[in-house]
Amino acid sequence: MSRATRWAAELFDAERWRTPDGPGRLRRVRIWALLGMCVLTIALVVAWFTPVLSVREVQITGIAAVPEEQVRERLEIPDGRSMLRIDTDAIARRIAAIPKVHSVRVQRVYPSTVRVTVEERIAVLFFESPQGAHLLDSDSVEFAIEPPPVGVPKLITDHPGGADPVTVAAVQVVSALPPALNIQVGEVVARSISDISLTLKDGRTVVWGGANDAERKAAVVMPLLTREGTVFDVSSPNLVTVK
Repeated sequence: MSRATRWAAELFDAERWRTPDGPGRLRRVRIWALLGMCVLTIALVVAWFTPVLSVREVQITGIAAVPEEQVRERLEIPDGRSMLRIDTDAIARRIAAIPKVHSVRVQRVYPSTVRVTVEERIAVLFFESPQGAHLLDSDSVEFAIEPPPVGVPKLITDHPGGADPVTVAAVQVVSALPPALNIQVGEVVARSISDISLTLKDGRTVVWGGANDAERKAAVVMPLLTREGTVFDVSSPNLVTVK
């Protein structure tokens, strides 16, 4: 036997010594995989059809104006329902249909808690009608007819409403105001999408113009208000005037 032949034979014997029997090893892997699948299937069946992982607690956060009872009514989770069987998307859609809800997130917190996080709509403007005060949020959504919160400006325009372009422009203007100015505004007078003025609580007027150049207008308006005058025009932020 040549040296190369002997070396190949020794290598073959060494590999055979180190490597477990192929078919036997494969058989054992298959058995363990089958056992694992059986255990997993049994666990899923138990969790799905029995009270082992049933909903035992619902945590609701973020609500102030929306009654908690109204949110719980929209959950529609039967007693003993498994955590795996609840439809979090459907629950979120039902809660989001509440007019005062802006957005909602529904989460499973194992082993037995459903967490509901609500973001409510916040009024930025209101307008009067025979039915009462209509509250508008920053998306121009009319979400309630009720007395406005303290500090929310009143909108004065010909055809107020969430679908009205002039109303939408007024909401955009108010949403872009610096907080220090926002708290001073008593009324927003919108004659067109490019002719919007702010009547301050002390009687002064800020001519804002349209919703464009909001960042630049916000930067120049507060220093301008330190001057003497009654009418402050920032509709053209590069050429402001005081009267």
